[in-house]
Amino acid sequence: MVKESDEALMDMALALAAQGQGGTTPNPMVGAVVVQRGQVVGRGFHRRAGRPHAEVEALEEAGDAARGATLYCTLEPCCHTGRTGPCVEVVLRAGVREVVVGVEDPDSRVSGRGIEFLRTRGVLVRVGVRRKEATRLNEAFFTVRRHGRPFVTIKAAVSLDGRIAEAPGRRTALSGPSALAHVHSRRGKVDAIAVGSETVLVDDPMLTARGVVRQRPLVRVLFDTRLRTPVGARVLSTLDAGPVLVITTETAIGRWPERAEALRRAGATLKALPSRGVVAALEQLLEFDVSDLLIEGGAALHRGSWLAGVVDRVQLYVCPIKLGSTGVPWMKGTGFSMAGLGPIRTNILGKDVLLEADVQRFD
Repeated sequence: MVKESDEALMDMALALAAQGQGGTTPNPMVGAVVVQRGQVVGRGFHRRAGRPHAEVEALEEAGDAARGATLYCTLEPCCHTGRTGPCVEVVLRAGVREVVVGVEDPDSRVSGRGIEFLRTRGVLVRVGVRRKEATRLNEAFFTVRRHGRPFVTIKAAVSLDGRIAEAPGRRTALSGPSALAHVHSRRGKVDAIAVGSETVLVDDPMLTARGVVRQRPLVRVLFDTRLRTPVGARVLSTLDAGPVLVITTETAIGRWPERAEALRRAGATLKALPSRGVVAALEQLLEFDVSDLLIEGGAALHRGSWLAGVVDRVQLYVCPIKLGSTGVPWMKGTGFSMAGLGPIRTNILGKDVLLEADVQRFD
């Protein structure tokens, strides 16, 4: 039975967990609270991969007060040795009487084993308090474990008539200052940004997170199966912000070896796949600790991702102008409709309106 105090304390743990956003990949965000006789005696959250887990932080703060206490943890305590030791053994040594878990860990090395470990050693374990919120908090981690690819958000700035540019090949600034600030805030939290080669050629973006503080380097992914990215592209001048990864094919490397070598000399990391395909490319990004990917353009990459069924969230920044019939349509020929997605969330950003909806459900 879930008590009102259980939910309030799990909310506290979830808020702690969220403080690790942008820093824990490939690990999940986790928060923990230790409660003794109705008083919070320990708090903790996972700050970065390789650093102590939330349970360890909270129990260390609680000290001797953890004996006979209740531990609230947003995710099932781990029972395997990775960069750190198993949390279940720390919980057991601390003498915790009861553990309240938000959601089971989808990692195959855990997946209920942590809960079973504690139960068989006399610890009372309850699972499912704020399950929906705990799952959504780690939607990227759950996507990696369930589907073997990053959580994918496609983002576009569109006119009222669904266009993304005035004409093919023409750079068109649509978003206002408030919307741009929001975009950079989002860039500050994801693991990687991706664009297609046409976007590189037309917009020459830097693909950096400006005006925000990042905890980890930002991976920039260029989908370029013809190796068209110029060595003078602005993104290649920002390697101090994080690596630039060019996703291409073995065929392209064989056909244009001089282009490939020039990009390597310019600092790019090339990843050659046996054939074209968004799904295979996304799987390769896990090697680079990319769990949360923001695909910013262009239309071809958005269409390909949508048709491949790998889009988890859509973000549309709608601008109060019309570009007319000569404008470049977004998602042409895909049958895409925001109305067909989950509930649409709206956010007024100056003159623009952000429409956001989920494609895959994480309830």
